[in-house]
Amino acid sequence: MNPILATWPLLLGMGILMLGAGLLSTLLGVRATIELFPTTVTGIVMSCYYVGYLIGTRLAPQLLKRVGPVRVFATLAALASVAVLVHGTWVHPGPWAAMRLMSGVCFAGIYVVAESWLNHRASSTNRGRLLAIYMLVLYVGLGCAQFLLVLSSPQSTQPFMLVSALISTAMVPIVASAEEVSERPVPQRVRFRDLYRNSPLGVVAVAVSGMVSSIIFSMGPVYARLLGFGTRGVAEFMAVSIFAAVLTQYPVGRLSDRVDRRTVIASACLLATLIAISIEVFGPLPRALFLPLAALFCGSALTLYSLAVSHVNDKLEPSQMVGASSALLLINGSAAAMGPVLTGALMHVFGPRAYFGILGTLTGVLALFDLWRKARRGPVPSAHKGPFIHTQQIVANAGLDPAPVAGVEELEPVPKYPVKPGAAARSSP
Repeated sequence: MNPILATWPLLLGMGILMLGAGLLSTLLGVRATIELFPTTVTGIVMSCYYVGYLIGTRLAPQLLKRVGPVRVFATLAALASVAVLVHGTWVHPGPWAAMRLMSGVCFAGIYVVAESWLNHRASSTNRGRLLAIYMLVLYVGLGCAQFLLVLSSPQSTQPFMLVSALISTAMVPIVASAEEVSERPVPQRVRFRDLYRNSPLGVVAVAVSGMVSSIIFSMGPVYARLLGFGTRGVAEFMAVSIFAAVLTQYPVGRLSDRVDRRTVIASACLLATLIAISIEVFGPLPRALFLPLAALFCGSALTLYSLAVSHVNDKLEPSQMVGASSALLLINGSAAAMGPVLTGALMHVFGPRAYFGILGTLTGVLALFDLWRKARRGPVPSAHKGPFIHTQQIVANAGLDPAPVAGVEELEPVPKYPVKPGAAARSSP
């Protein structure tokens, strides 16, 4: 059976779910500015989602083992829907923080269930194609969600009700066609110091990309509102930022398969840094110029996670990849939890210009670290490079086919170059 036809209920459900998740993230940022929440407080509220996400990635495997994926998915989606309604009826930083935490836990479990089902339907011959389509659905859903913001006033409860309805609707095709999947063994923990020793740049880039992505998705709407954008302006700003990432992932990935990935990472970071500096120095800019620059920044910066994961996997054995994938998700998510808090505090002191200030600083520091690592270690031999791994980070999903973050395989001692042909890892799906 065609794998796309076999997984269309999942893809449809996840697309609807992303409409709700994308709308909620932007809606909360806009409503927080309307309610005059201090940006520091808004940053803390937004960070709670990523804290909850990390908790959810640890709880989900145990829940799956006890009650099965269908009931876990339905329960978590129902709780996520309730959390959205609480946001709309109790507008206060305290309840919002608690509900963002709960939303993070719920969405982590939802992604684990959905992707476990996708893995069950995929084979070694079509896994890459399914992953690409799955990620495209997620990105397009997040991007299209921004335009739902203009359907009603963010000061009313109507957009919150719409988000709740979308999350509830997403359950229908998935639960109706979901299958029980075989359990996966729980691997051992990874030693993070070995992972860093194996690929310092990859680990640092994964952390930086987590902060950058969480800042864009969580504080981007706040930044746009502080610039004076209305509801439609905020929707346009976030939509071009997300759709830019859709357009750049594949060509940047293909380029990194042909040249040293560190060069591509450094180039993406330098381009993003120069754009951030330009916006800071020459702003405020006309919207016709500002939006393309913002899109170009996000199109560069939001490729960093996939580039970093691909770079790490170039230096791993196949048996190490699943464990390393989960460890990288944990690193990425921990850094993501810090991004909105830091940005909110800086925006409280320096105003909206701190948004691109901190983003440009992060990409600039990563570019310098990249160049320093290039000076200390040679490139991965072409014969040892695996193909680019087009994957998304913890901001959007739990990653396709990772082991549970709660426990992952322990890395073997790091081999020193030169290595024997065939010893380097190929990419995992």
